[in-house]
Amino acid sequence: MESLLRFDLQLFHLINQVWISSWADGLFSFIRNQYIWGPLYVFLISFLIFNYGKRGLFFCLLIILTVISSDLISSELIKKNVQRIRPCNQVTLEGQRRLIVHCGSGYSFTSTHATNHFSVAMFLVLGGATFLGRFRYLFLIWAASIAYAQVYVGVHFPFDVVAGSILGMMIGWSYYQVFHRFNFLR
Repeated sequence: MESLLRFDLQLFHLINQVWISSWADGLFSFIRNQYIWGPLYVFLISFLIFNYGKRGLFFCLLIILTVISSDLISSELIKKNVQRIRPCNQVTLEGQRRLIVHCGSGYSFTSTHATNHFSVAMFLVLGGATFLGRFRYLFLIWAASIAYAQVYVGVHFPFDVVAGSILGMMIGWSYYQVFHRFNFLR
């Protein structure tokens, strides 16, 4: 376990301090902001309801339940029990990290940003073929970008976002199973 945590710290150092550029500072600060991705999801929900009626509404309700579940599992269940300190709050990393955005006071493991975005992305990839076609795969790239940004800006360790991404994909897959089994509006 010690060597795993050491590797996590080394990878954090590479992403947060070595693989950096001024344009990436702006980009990753920008895309992880809720005022950027929030409207994207509002547009998605509006698009689905407007274009697909009851089927779109049912699909959107499952997206919302997916986000609520992923958020609660990550932030309330896992974070509060694991209690891993964020890299931006670790005194031992003072001077060994770059903090580009505000550092939250909550815990780090798992990354709730990664969990939430990957849960939606997985649900859309598996269940969104009818609604979104090939465009649905872009949500995986979007989720991965946000997860990477969490490490880049200094608020999460790499394993926090990897674990959050895996958890999110499992939750998205679970809600897809509900959609697939109970999609009586085909």
